[in-house]
Amino acid sequence: MVDVNGIRLHIAEAGEGPLVVLLHGFPESWHSWRHQFGPLAAAGFRVVAPDQRGYGGSDRPEDVSSYSILHLVGDVVGLIHALGEESAYVVGHDWGAPVAWHTALLRPDVVRGVAGLSVPPPFRGDRRPLSVMEAMFGGRFYWNYFNLPGVADAELARDPRTTLRKALYAASGDGPEAGTGRQPLVEPGQGWLETMPDPGQLPAWLTEADLDSLTESFAGSFTGALNWYRNIDRNWELTAAWHGAVVSPPALYVYGDKDLVAAFPGTSQLIEQLPELMPSLRRAPVVLEGCGHWTQQERPAEVNAALIPFLMNLRDLRDLRDRKERAEAE
Repeated sequence: MVDVNGIRLHIAEAGEGPLVVLLHGFPESWHSWRHQFGPLAAAGFRVVAPDQRGYGGSDRPEDVSSYSILHLVGDVVGLIHALGEESAYVVGHDWGAPVAWHTALLRPDVVRGVAGLSVPPPFRGDRRPLSVMEAMFGGRFYWNYFNLPGVADAELARDPRTTLRKALYAASGDGPEAGTGRQPLVEPGQGWLETMPDPGQLPAWLTEADLDSLTESFAGSFTGALNWYRNIDRNWELTAAWHGAVVSPPALYVYGDKDLVAAFPGTSQLIEQLPELMPSLRRAPVVLEGCGHWTQQERPAEVNAALIPFLMNLRDLRDLRDRKERAEAE
């Protein structure tokens, strides 16, 4: 447990060397990075994955506004400093990706390099996102459903293990709608889980023990995690000063070709334009064939094969620069 930004965060940690912070998404926990700890530590990095605020063993503030992007970035910056470091490499998946991207955008002085899985870098639009989705899909987009007070909270907490099993399977590359481009809509009178299939057998990348760990981390409550969605429009308002700004630290983006996020309105076009829009991107977006939304869990070897060389190259360049500066100073 680490005291950070006025709350306590539970972290998992391994290895020694330059700090790499791994940020999970929804509905997950630090455990989603289980396949990255060993390889990153073996490559000479200190790896830390927190349960982000509202999740797992970390604090869950009651105030919805306590889950804004500024709070979440503050948690990452505070964690880096609480661990005795001035800067770190920051990697995020799903909701963790916007947190990683915004940490690099708002505090490039503490981010040596940034990588996002599934969700591409942020380019702030001209209108409030929830209003856009409300108009586009008549309020049926799952973001809008998650913003109904108490409704999704009750549905997801009714049977947490079933919730997680269905959600993980449905959004994976193994799900029956993987790669179809169908939008995640919730029809009036239905719940988010209602049309999701319940797999008779878990996909190969997810074990019953993994599901046990994840189920335990939610302890019957999803409200803290859902509060992230309840700040989407607030985040748009809070980031007005960075409208038009571009992530400047060296960056990597990885996604699966069957990820539902890649089919969100406008996302595929954004991904195609990323090399031109973001000069700090060190290579073209890495596309994992047959991979769904749970990138680092579904394709751990491929994610590690992209992530570790990216981080090692940045580390080596930094070490070379530091040696040069010391030589010049002497």
